[in-house]
Amino acid sequence: MTKIFIDADGCPVKDEVYKVAARYNISVILVANKGLNLTQNPLLKMIVVSGNFDAADDWIVENSQAGDIVITSDILLADRCVKKSVRVLGPKGDEFTEDNIGSAVANRELMQNLRHMGEIRGGPAPMDKKAKFKFLGTLDTIIQSLKRQGKL
Repeated sequence: MTKIFIDADGCPVKDEVYKVAARYNISVILVANKGLNLTQNPLLKMIVVSGNFDAADDWIVENSQAGDIVITSDILLADRCVKKSVRVLGPKGDEFTEDNIGSAVANRELMQNLRHMGEIRGGPAPMDKKAKFKFLGTLDTIIQSLKRQGKL
């Protein structure tokens, strides 16, 4: 049965995921380095990992499987999950697939190098209503696709 995993540290779309998960009766597993306050909901489960910097990522990769959905803005985590045939969605509504993950990883490296050289300052633009709307639409499309495949 499909589960939604959220790379929860700093994820700006948790509330949106909760609403969609409730509509489809899908379990949501939040994974983070520290506990988060969750509403009382039997569909929500909090996993707190400790250890190295990538402990949450490692836990998500180890516990997700084909037919699950991972919500993350971490391109390297997305790459690892896509290689396992897990559906991966960024918080701004972009799905990572086998067709685009390579260029996403390359772009991440390029941007990181430009930041180190001082050519670029700052990070990504903040979330806005348009991005949340795109996120919700793409999440619904993924869920509908999984339903058609009998994985939901």
